[in-house]
Amino acid sequence: MSKLKEKLYEKILEWRPRTNRLVNEFGDVPVGTITISQLIGGMRGVRSLVTDISYLDPLEGIRYRGYTLPEVFEKLPKPKGAEMPYVEGLFYLLLTGEIPNESEVADVVDEFSKRRILPRYVYEVIDSFPCCSHPMAIFSAAITTMQRESFFSRKYAAGLNKLDYWDPTYEDALNLLAKLPEVATYIYAKLYRDGKRIQSNPSLDLGANFAHMMGKPSPYDDVSRMNFIIHADHESGNVSAHTGHLVASSLADIYLSISSMVNGLAGPLHGLANQEVLRWILAFMDKMNDEIPTEAEVKQYVWDTLHSGLVIPGYGHAVLRKTDPRYTIQREFCLKRLPDDNVFKYVDLLYKVVPDILIEQGKAKNPWPNLDAQTGVIQWHYGIREFDFYTVLFGIGRSIGITANIIWDRALGYSLERPKSLTTEMLEKIAFGTLGDDEIPNE
Repeated sequence: MSKLKEKLYEKILEWRPRTNRLVNEFGDVPVGTITISQLIGGMRGVRSLVTDISYLDPLEGIRYRGYTLPEVFEKLPKPKGAEMPYVEGLFYLLLTGEIPNESEVADVVDEFSKRRILPRYVYEVIDSFPCCSHPMAIFSAAITTMQRESFFSRKYAAGLNKLDYWDPTYEDALNLLAKLPEVATYIYAKLYRDGKRIQSNPSLDLGANFAHMMGKPSPYDDVSRMNFIIHADHESGNVSAHTGHLVASSLADIYLSISSMVNGLAGPLHGLANQEVLRWILAFMDKMNDEIPTEAEVKQYVWDTLHSGLVIPGYGHAVLRKTDPRYTIQREFCLKRLPDDNVFKYVDLLYKVVPDILIEQGKAKNPWPNLDAQTGVIQWHYGIREFDFYTVLFGIGRSIGITANIIWDRALGYSLERPKSLTTEMLEKIAFGTLGDDEIPNE
């Protein structure tokens, strides 16, 4: 058993009594209320999920296991000469709640390296897709195809104690995460590089090996590490995270659950946002003939966008009430690494102009930039200019957090998700006071 798995098992044994006590002794304690607008409006803000992997603080942004993103980037070990931490170190943190030391990270890097080889049939499935297929469709299908490798499915079929569900789920998670960079880069080679694949390098960490297989020199290894870490998790309620949790709650294995997560991420209201930002900026640049605009011209473009009935892509957030720390980390990287990049100059000008305009407009609860306002710009600078592929990069990162969540869901025996639905007529009767809560069945 690896050191990470031993540590995780210790944590599971410590945690189970806490969950059991909450259910057995405090199961009837109410947690908030729900309104009709929340029911109809996508359950936004409804406190109905549990995760200890991450928490979205309205003022500090995402916390991984209690650590803010700046703390995560400061405290996690880094490869020699790198600016950004090991992705493997983040996975250790998400599973155990502890910052790993160099030896512990090296153990996880070794685990991932040993599990990275793809079965031949996965390449064949990817090759079988038509040339113009969306990379997220191929990504999802490739992950689903690997379901035949599921250790959990075989163990479950043979008979497995519920308390041990987490163990083969852990094995599946590491096997899948180790292979995702190879899957993604092979899809990229098929769609955008005439099928010219670059073999993986087992001596490199996950971020560096991804950059290697993409054919990108340093500092794209740091770009990859940064990208995967900031996208890793964002509580349980967003579409991709919740889809992964929901499917896994049926005891579907990691492969089926993460493939479902990828499908949710592919929606334009979720994972495609970063490419919409870049498309909007490039349209502005085209209008300006690539000349750097004045502040007045930026303001006019922003107002023109708003007056046309559109939102400013990359600005605002459902929960955050300040600049997204994930944006700030990327912005600091850009200020250091690509201050003279024309696209970034536009992003920088927008950062200085948009919040005040949105405050003046008075409609945005949060006028500050979010993660997506910066992500695509960095990929564009380093030559990844195929918009559709950006969400695949997102998917690799998000898989890290969701697999960690699913492992813990299994370790603590979380139930099949099955919320109760009401009809519109019932809601009308509740609104008019002719139907009481006690008249609505709970099951």
